[in-house]
Amino acid sequence: MCGIVGAVAQRDVAEILLEGLRRLEYRGYDSAGLAVLNPETGLQRCRRLGKVKELVDAVAAEPLSGGTGIAHTRWATHGEPSERNAHPHVSSRITVVHNGIIENHEPLRQQLQQQGYVFNSDTDTEVIAHLVEQELQQTDSLLTAVQKAVAQLHGAYGTVLMDSTDASRLVVARSGSPLVIGVGIGEHFIASDQLALLPVTRRFIFLEEGDVAEITRHSVQIFDKDGQPVERELHESNVSYDAGDKGPYRHFMLKEIYEQPHAVSNTLEGRLSADSVLDETFGNGASELFKQVQHVQIVACGTSYHSGMVARYWLEAMAGVSCNVEIASEFRYRKSFVQPNSLLVTISQSGETADTLAALRLAKELGYLGSLTICNVAGSSLVRESDLAFMTRAGAEIGVASTKAFTTQLVGLAMLSLAIGKHHGMDAATQQQLVQALNQLPAVLEQSLTLAGQIEALAEEFADKHHALFLGRGDQYPIAMEGALKLKEISYIHAEAYAAGELKHGPLALIDADMPIIVVAPNNELLEKLKSNVEEVRARGGILYVFADADARFQSDDTMRVINVPHSHPWLAPVLYTIPLQLLSYYVAIIKGTDVDQPRNLAKSVTVE
Repeated sequence: MCGIVGAVAQRDVAEILLEGLRRLEYRGYDSAGLAVLNPETGLQRCRRLGKVKELVDAVAAEPLSGGTGIAHTRWATHGEPSERNAHPHVSSRITVVHNGIIENHEPLRQQLQQQGYVFNSDTDTEVIAHLVEQELQQTDSLLTAVQKAVAQLHGAYGTVLMDSTDASRLVVARSGSPLVIGVGIGEHFIASDQLALLPVTRRFIFLEEGDVAEITRHSVQIFDKDGQPVERELHESNVSYDAGDKGPYRHFMLKEIYEQPHAVSNTLEGRLSADSVLDETFGNGASELFKQVQHVQIVACGTSYHSGMVARYWLEAMAGVSCNVEIASEFRYRKSFVQPNSLLVTISQSGETADTLAALRLAKELGYLGSLTICNVAGSSLVRESDLAFMTRAGAEIGVASTKAFTTQLVGLAMLSLAIGKHHGMDAATQQQLVQALNQLPAVLEQSLTLAGQIEALAEEFADKHHALFLGRGDQYPIAMEGALKLKEISYIHAEAYAAGELKHGPLALIDADMPIIVVAPNNELLEKLKSNVEEVRARGGILYVFADADARFQSDDTMRVINVPHSHPWLAPVLYTIPLQLLSYYVAIIKGTDVDQPRNLAKSVTVE
């Protein structure tokens, strides 16, 4: 959830660390700090409450110099956002940054306090610093001290430590929270995401679960969870960081909304024949696995969970296999029954979502036929640990509220439905028709962006609203859920979504002129049912905002505002109708004056439970 950057180099590293934090700020932005070690001047530390810019300005006023350093941008878990709770934390010789949650921090804190250690923060992280400091009383090796300390920790951590008496090395440890080593020439780096290090290297080593590593300018030594030396593969990255500036757009979120036609084109490129989806798209052995699949279990969180809910409709209707969808944090903590020949599908933008990753690891013990991840980050934990992987190729997404990551997930899941379907009786003509619809999708999405002006004007009617209701039927119900999530995430308007047929089972009690009702209404077999639900709202004085296919024949009047959405193949309407709802939430947030890209209390990558 937070962002880590570290470096061991001959040159000054403060600017490298700060640039890395800028690139990771989407992972947490309530406070930030860095510490730099200089053999001549010792440890220099600077921390600030608020966004990375506050730290950048502070360092500009009082520059830090040194070739070894660590930095952190925080999303608070333990302890309020404040300068005293900002990382790095210090215990005598030891300085530490940490992502994750130490679940047994309270007994460890009490134990350390009894031994005379004084805590200067409310964080669980400070426990790590004191533990390592304590272990250093028994050894002169920082590596050994860290190995002994992390053996006492329960929970999740990605942590980097340095010893102020030795500027030649960093020691890092990973359990449940990602860390990647950047390999340079006469210098090495560490980060929680390779995006932070792209300005200084393209060569990366991804640490595995339980790894501890010692990093110097000239060497990287990695030890597994049993303390045995291991070699980890060196990866040459071709990832492009194309989100360094917003270009002509006011916010990253708006930029990423407009990037969706191109992102979907990238998702499709090279993965379709004239009449089918290429099985190799999903990895070696996909064809044989798909032939055996009789059931699909989808596990995801947040926006990714909504994409999985759409996929359930597709997999059952087109591929002819049963499908369950579950929130990862629920799946991992209940006893579940594994259907015969079940494929586990995980969905995550980052590939590091803690609950989803834990669900994958649990599933490996439960006897699933195989595992597949739909993911946007090559080299992430989900990609490395799954049997098969489909990369969405959405590109870097900086806005916390997911946009192009969601639509490319939907496209990936649509392709998965086709790929499984062709092994389970889907006729060739249907496959060809749906492949043609996929190929046409980027152009249709481009058309939908022309609605921005109408939606911006419409958003003004939400200026004084505090609640909203979203309605959809069938595979549009999850899209209504996604629309409600976007509105609450960035405008702070309380929003809920309902399957429209549920209106009369309770939600009608909420309807009045102050409760905007947003409806998604493609021209499909459920349209007439949906129109009946719309009339139920109108009869009770509700104000409707309907995003509808032009052929659906809705007419604007005093109680209903209609936005005509371009026509698409009914199967892919969920992808299309997502974009107007994203634009609505964006323009409402602008009117409300919120921080669109970095909404309060949220962060982009949820690497803690």
